[in-house]
Amino acid sequence: MSEITRVGVDLAKQVIQVHAVDSAGELVTNRQLSRDKFLSWCAQLPVGCVVAMEACAGAHHWARKLIAMGLNAKVIAAHLVAPYRLQGKGGKNDANDAAAVCEAASRPNMRFVPVKTTIQQGLLCVHRLREGLKQERTACINRIRGMLAEFGLVVSKSPEKLREKLTDMLEDASNDLSGVARLVIEEAYAHWKEVDERIKWCDQRINAHVKDDAQAKAAKNLMGIGPITASAVVATVGDFNQFKNGAQFGAWLGLTPRQNSSGGKNNLGGITKRGDMYLRSLLIQGAKSAVMTAHKRDDPISKWLYQLCEKSGWQKAAVAMANKNARILWAMMTKGCSFDPRHVSIKPTDVAASSLAMA
Repeated sequence: MSEITRVGVDLAKQVIQVHAVDSAGELVTNRQLSRDKFLSWCAQLPVGCVVAMEACAGAHHWARKLIAMGLNAKVIAAHLVAPYRLQGKGGKNDANDAAAVCEAASRPNMRFVPVKTTIQQGLLCVHRLREGLKQERTACINRIRGMLAEFGLVVSKSPEKLREKLTDMLEDASNDLSGVARLVIEEAYAHWKEVDERIKWCDQRINAHVKDDAQAKAAKNLMGIGPITASAVVATVGDFNQFKNGAQFGAWLGLTPRQNSSGGKNNLGGITKRGDMYLRSLLIQGAKSAVMTAHKRDDPISKWLYQLCEKSGWQKAAVAMANKNARILWAMMTKGCSFDPRHVSIKPTDVAASSLAMA
């Protein structure tokens, strides 16, 4: 065990595969451990030994445990591990996956996922619950509409319109609703109201986070970013210094164009859509509201946004605004400054030129 310098781990629910190598990269052991014996096996590793695993359910939990034991725990995104599996897609198993993780961790330019704290994961649980409840509410509303349509009762798409007319429909004895159907729809409506209350509870937890967290409170001041997005971005990212600039942060969110360039010819496509889909969708949805109200403001960002909307359409303008918000967020969180909609950035080359002219 003292010879081991790097371990690749493939996590599963009941068993954990480990692939350990020495300083020369030679295999020391490749074995399967039960879940309750994994930490005791890791306790025999030398202090500072690299233990790498794919980002998955439980990865951050194990990483926190290993860090507390004095080990150098690393979490790697799954799509960065796959190219190092020598057997390719046809040779996927626990042993090969652990070997691929171990090899990926040895790369000098490998990008690792920062280990999330329990507080971060707790806040993200609120966001995941809220998203699930939203889907459940939509399904409940569509279920009610479908049952009403079976009896010739059709309401416009707005949930508010359905809520307004639903009580009258249930109390109207002249329509074709049977007694059992009325009871079923009443039960579905009660479920709808219960889900609404649970979503309100989630919103209260998110608002409390934004109120107490300085970073989330600062992020909420951006155009197109509300409490939900501010809370989600702070809980997801944690330390913004892991990105060297705002452009890298925007690329991590999948808001930059996909490239298929060769021979000096640039060919750009749609956005890559990499990274956290939930966070990216929040930024784009919030940017849409900023696009629709840009004509009411006179700050430089709104003027640029309005011109871009007129030139390229509101969809592209919304994505561009989401990318700009991501860059502004990075600058705010790393430099500790507040949002100023009238701020005009100066490129480093321009600063150097102006300094040379003054000299």
